[in-house]
Amino acid sequence: MHIFPPSKSLLPLLTGALLGTACISQAAAPVASAAPVNTFIGTQDDGNTFPGASAPFGMLQVSPIGEHYAGWHYTDPKIRGFGHFFLSGAGCWEQGGQLSVLPVTGSIGPGGNFDTSKPGSFDHKKYAAEYTHDGEVGEAGYFKVKLTSYGGIVAETTALTRAAAERYTFAPGTAQGHVLVNLGQANERHSVVGSSLRVVDDHSIEGKIVTRSFCGGAQYATWFRMEFDRPFTAHGVWNENGGLPGSKLLSQQGDSRPHGAWFTFDVKDGKAVTAISAISHVDADGARRNLRADAYAQGAPRSFDQMREQAQQAWQQELKSVNIEGADQNQRTVFYTALYHSLLQPLTGNDSDGRYRGYDDRIHSSGKSTYYEFFSLWDTYRAQNQLIALLRPERARDIAESVLKIRDQGGWLPRWGYANFESNVMTGDPVTPFLVDLWRYGALKGREQQAYAALRENAFGVPPFGSRNEGRAGNPNYLSRGYVQYDLSFRAKGMDVDPHHGGSATMEYAQADGALAFMAEALGKKDDAALLRKRAGNWRNVWDASAQDKALGFQGFPRAKTSDGQWYTEIDGSYTPRAEHGFHEGTAWQYQWLVQQDVGGMVKAMGGREQTARRLDAFFAYDALRADPFQAVRKEWVMGAYNYYNQYHYNPNNEPDLHAPWMYTLIGQPWKTTTVLRAAETLFSNAPNGVTGNDDLGTMSAWYVFSALGIYPSTPGSGRFLLHEPKFAKAQVDLGNGKQLSIEKDALPAAASALSPEAPPSFVTQLSWNARPHDKVWLDWEQLQRGGQLRMQLSTDPAAAHWGSSPASVPSDAN
Repeated sequence: MHIFPPSKSLLPLLTGALLGTACISQAAAPVASAAPVNTFIGTQDDGNTFPGASAPFGMLQVSPIGEHYAGWHYTDPKIRGFGHFFLSGAGCWEQGGQLSVLPVTGSIGPGGNFDTSKPGSFDHKKYAAEYTHDGEVGEAGYFKVKLTSYGGIVAETTALTRAAAERYTFAPGTAQGHVLVNLGQANERHSVVGSSLRVVDDHSIEGKIVTRSFCGGAQYATWFRMEFDRPFTAHGVWNENGGLPGSKLLSQQGDSRPHGAWFTFDVKDGKAVTAISAISHVDADGARRNLRADAYAQGAPRSFDQMREQAQQAWQQELKSVNIEGADQNQRTVFYTALYHSLLQPLTGNDSDGRYRGYDDRIHSSGKSTYYEFFSLWDTYRAQNQLIALLRPERARDIAESVLKIRDQGGWLPRWGYANFESNVMTGDPVTPFLVDLWRYGALKGREQQAYAALRENAFGVPPFGSRNEGRAGNPNYLSRGYVQYDLSFRAKGMDVDPHHGGSATMEYAQADGALAFMAEALGKKDDAALLRKRAGNWRNVWDASAQDKALGFQGFPRAKTSDGQWYTEIDGSYTPRAEHGFHEGTAWQYQWLVQQDVGGMVKAMGGREQTARRLDAFFAYDALRADPFQAVRKEWVMGAYNYYNQYHYNPNNEPDLHAPWMYTLIGQPWKTTTVLRAAETLFSNAPNGVTGNDDLGTMSAWYVFSALGIYPSTPGSGRFLLHEPKFAKAQVDLGNGKQLSIEKDALPAAASALSPEAPPSFVTQLSWNARPHDKVWLDWEQLQRGGQLRMQLSTDPAAAHWGSSPASVPSDAN
């Protein structure tokens, strides 16, 4: 999800020297596993990932805070603290960092290094520590960095599902160290509304932090408990009036006022100060229970190293779901880091005792399942959702059940669910393809009717006036006239609402209707299925056959309509499909391919297969890709996380056209899909800027994983996975049901194996499934779930490019 350009201009790509430093420092770190992960990938150029520690789908994450609104940029000059909650890759501000902790040295008192008579002394922008990238470690479940300020302090973090540990090792000879716990500040632009803290005893603290979060959304509360492994010898609190030594209670503060506490430790023995912590979105008792459940063993706190070992073992269990062969160390690191980023979200929402705070703000029990929260559906329905379902079917079932609980407790299905409220960020109807795909994959078994009822309610109506949810706000016009009107004066409950983007909203509604039609048909709801299939063709109502891109000579594009049914025009009466008017985070050039439910109709609207292929070639700058793929994607395609307007090329940084490379496959040119994918994959690298665009809660990373494996989820609700040449020689995928999926390709001659200007394109000449010839360009979900071997034979001879090129090889809705 991409919301707005940051206040500063986008930083350029890191220089080769800086990228080399990142790779060298990572290589110097101890290798913890057979599946290497570099958590610094995506921490530059608005990938918006965080480098710190998290468990798979963990409730809390401990990571450094710098100047960036998402928490951290690799080039940030200082570390303000280590926060205890982050989202990975989101594009909006207010993404966490609350409960910020920083180890320091120096005097605390009137006139001291931390002057208690001056509240500004306790501003994290002022006391932030310098650090070095030398020797830092960013692995799955473990983070380490050396602060060069305050005499030199080594900071380490690790995290389990509901509890974390930090270890701060002060420089030899240090007599006294402090730990600052800042409750009043978090990530840049993340507003803390109010907070409180209580000193429980000489090694424990508890508190509560209320923040206004996500794109200016509603307030929500985080309770925490933190325990140190040694007693503090002194402590104090600060607020807007300065510091007060010895106080055990800091009363409620609000409106982003300074607020926090310091704790002083005797460290003459040279031993580190370790803190264990836990959070809860339910209450203080939830934080206590979570700490006991994850950070204690046999009634005693666990050591940092014990927690780190368990954290990294948990990650290896997840990452070994896929084993790849034929990749060098950098390629392995890029792949497994992408898999790692794909498995961070959604976040665990229930405490260890099963309690969670629902969308009705009441406390509920998750029972035997896990309740998940933080659903970036506009992003994740396209790839990340399907990857989780493929690798972890049990998690997929809990995720599907969690979405239904949101509907039951909040009154409507979510769009972008943040904590326990609907943020209404983004547009269209993403929850429908999200849930329908999970239904198709068996994750809603036994709850099909309940899920369909909720989805039908959403597809055929709008939320009541008093609801927080927007739902399909464009439904009144869409249901009566077949399109969502483009009306910037339409009242919005939050940042986004569908009529503000009528052209793209119409296309997304139609795609969602097509997905729901699959489910209605399977459940025997014939009338609904027929109506939904008809509505799936509503994309035609915003297709202007006369719209032209005069520079390129193509005619026929999607175009927004106003409330009176007229085509949108500029004030001078003109129109260009390269403009963004009526399209959310994109243009008609990017959205024209969002017709997965009716590819055949789209091809006819574009003038047939030959004309569609020409249009795809222009869209991808295909000739330039073949000449120099590395440079072409950086010069011809849309570059910069937020540069998605006034463009006619492919945008690998944003969601609406992520599926577009497979349009080549669906018109009988699958080898071009591979060419585009190999070029796009160069945007993913073992470096801080190694993620393209915002990673969007694992969406871009999941796209890369599928691209590298050789399969990609097709039309929502269809259960189809399109096939293409995989990146690696072999991949073994654990399907989580006792079955294995093997994907292999025969080797090409060495001179033809690399994507370079000299290397001719490769073609799949024959594909076999379980040793039998398979001429279709897809496999169904049921075929994949039974496991088996997918094998491809390749050639560089264009005359051999027959596989997948005939109309009989593609799904019927593509003809």
